[in-house]
Amino acid sequence: MSDQKIAPLTQLTEDEQMLKEAAAEFADTVIKPKVHEMDEAAKLDPELIHMFFEMGFMGIEIPEKYQGGGGSFFMSIVAIEQISRVDASVGVFMDVQNTLVNNAFLRWGSDEVNGRFLPQLATEKVGAYCLSEAGSGSDAFALKCSAKEDGNHYILNGTKLWITNANEADIFLIFATIDPAAGYKGITGFIVERGMEGFSISKKENKLGIRASSTCELLLEDVRVPKANILGEVGKGYKVAIETLNEGRIGIGAQMIGIAQGAFDAAIDYTKERKQFGKAIADFQGVQFQLAEMATELEMARLLVYNAARLKEAGQPFLKEAAMAKFYSSEVAEKVSSMAIDLFGGYGYVKEYPVEKYYRDAKIGKIYEGTSNMQLQTISKIILNS
Repeated sequence: MSDQKIAPLTQLTEDEQMLKEAAAEFADTVIKPKVHEMDEAAKLDPELIHMFFEMGFMGIEIPEKYQGGGGSFFMSIVAIEQISRVDASVGVFMDVQNTLVNNAFLRWGSDEVNGRFLPQLATEKVGAYCLSEAGSGSDAFALKCSAKEDGNHYILNGTKLWITNANEADIFLIFATIDPAAGYKGITGFIVERGMEGFSISKKENKLGIRASSTCELLLEDVRVPKANILGEVGKGYKVAIETLNEGRIGIGAQMIGIAQGAFDAAIDYTKERKQFGKAIADFQGVQFQLAEMATELEMARLLVYNAARLKEAGQPFLKEAAMAKFYSSEVAEKVSSMAIDLFGGYGYVKEYPVEKYYRDAKIGKIYEGTSNMQLQTISKIILNS
């Protein structure tokens, strides 16, 4: 038999490990003291946003020629996981920037478009990805937001809902249809900048979890967008949207395993400290079995997320694996955080302790960037047609 060792899927390269450690330290020392206050205020600390750019967390994959980090997709995933381990609100803030907005520009932007926008996204400006509408959720292409050609511009009208990073963003990737009769083939991606006349940020949602992450409605009233601000090709926005979301699912998977890890770590510490019947509750076999189950579920979810990320990075098919990763990791985040509350007992139900927040934050994983039912539909279609 060969003595050659097989590297585990969770083994990181030197660059990946360095970024993981930097993100973990930043999360523990800078973000953690702000978590409760941001959750209560339902608002990200503006100083924290500035620091994210300084640390390079907002442009991990953006090439160095555009002032980005020149890193990999997997590095983004590792960083998102570590930040979400402490606060999923901040985790999704950087997740949307890296796996949706930046990725869409990198894949579909022309040299001219990327030369204008990527340096801004890497160094100072937050991006938002704007697809959903009141009647367009899982049916992503039932868009009502319209774009009418007018010389060298398009005139955009409509509303967008559930837009993450809306309050903080300056650059909005908005999907609208140039021809409703053409169905999905009329959809086009437009780059709308804060301050354009007729564009405004409206209602901010009051959410169960990830409360510090802004989720808002956008209003577009005769917004004149230059043709130079089209991302990709006219009428091909559906490809931009769907293929970007396929990658974004892996980012949400990273967020979910971060939540699960944070809840698990808190449970481990608490069960070692909490004394009942003369000894730490971690000494009881029933508690040990619960912790073992949590650890196993978390490891399975992490392997699915890492596998999908490695496949994407290698240029291999990853659609099924990304859907599996998002579906299962969201299940695990909810389960592990719920079990953590059980282990904390009454203390787990109050805001003085961290696990109730992990539980609230976990729920969104089954909903945004494709509901669990949509992930199951994707998986079943692929396995039945393979």
